Amino acid sequence: MAPERPMKTYFADFHIHVGRAKDRPVKIAAGKNLTLTNLLEHAQTVKGLDIVGVIDGVCDPVLAELDELVAAGDLAELPAGGLLYRDRVLVVVGSEIELKGPKGRAAHFGCWFPNLAAARDFNGWLKTVQTNTSLSSQLARTDASVLSQETHERGGLLVIHHAFTPFKGILGAAVDRVSDFIDLGAIDALELGLSADTSMADRIEQIQPFTYLSNSDAHGLDTIARECNRVLLADLSFAEVRRLLARQEGREIVENIGLHPVHGKYYQTRCRRCGEVAGEGRVCSCGTHRHVVTGVSDRIAALADFAEPHHPHWRPPYRHIVPLLAIPGVGPKAYRSLVDAFGSELALLREDIAKQDVQQVVGEALGERVFQTLRGHVSFAAGGAGTYGKLLV
Repeated sequence: MAPERPMKTYFADFHIHVGRAKDRPVKIAAGKNLTLTNLLEHAQTVKGLDIVGVIDGVCDPVLAELDELVAAGDLAELPAGGLLYRDRVLVVVGSEIELKGPKGRAAHFGCWFPNLAAARDFNGWLKTVQTNTSLSSQLARTDASVLSQETHERGGLLVIHHAFTPFKGILGAAVDRVSDFIDLGAIDALELGLSADTSMADRIEQIQPFTYLSNSDAHGLDTIARECNRVLLADLSFAEVRRLLARQEGREIVENIGLHPVHGKYYQTRCRRCGEVAGEGRVCSCGTHRHVVTGVSDRIAALADFAEPHHPHWRPPYRHIVPLLAIPGVGPKAYRSLVDAFGSELALLREDIAKQDVQQVVGEALGERVFQTLRGHVSFAAGGAGTYGKLLV
């Protein structure tokens, strides 16, 4: 019997988009500098991630660039699945797929694959149900059961993306119960999204058995790892990620890390036109329902089975953070100084870092603000209708 391998903690962000590849747009709303190589380098050297999910990896031009990185020796396919970038970062290749539900409203799903062969084969199938497989997050002319089958037959994992977001979140507007859209057994994990945390989600009984993920859904380099997961694995491989989502053999999410829900841009029900918080019946000064966006907090309250969260015993804690660049006074120069001093942005979350350590880098006043903010001593004006919450200092 082989001895048990020692376990180690890693930082993982499984949902990062690519803006351009092969000089072509991939995710239209993403930044042009969010190329595959920039993504991998920034995630490793600036953010401090150990695992990244390239969620546009199945798109035609991104697949071509992945092949080039393998040929150049920068990426290596692992026997247990996944790709290793320069011996440091595990890359999980995925695809974000849009499906229409029973009421005609759309939701996004993530399909993750163990190797490039499976990703290419899935790309070939997508060409039969999508108009343009070069672009991310495109509508697939199929249903959830078929998507699940096509993903799992290739050894993949199927994840609900930003579950509560008003636009393209399965519980944001598409359906009131996940089982109305897809068989619960087909889902390997559920991503919470920027305006929700585990205390909010665990008021809904049906989704409690899912492993919850907190991922960035990054559309730019700066937003990588604004939400991420601290995970416990034996090594870096796709097989270990599979065990992680299934919570098998001691693999687990140690900590969900993400924005305070009120910092998210869809927390509060608000009008996109006048910016006013909408009251009962979605009424605002504009006098129309058309521009009112239901907030995640109100949506979860409407769906909730419990007044208070009922956490399963294995649910990890949720750590609320504020990204460094969102802290008033932290500009590019101070940000670079902090990253250089501590090794990465995520390294600043270590409990052994003292206030004086931060102040030595950026000065007494700003260091105090950064330290207190990173320790959760912060308040916000709530976000809503596409506008992020404002940090109050």
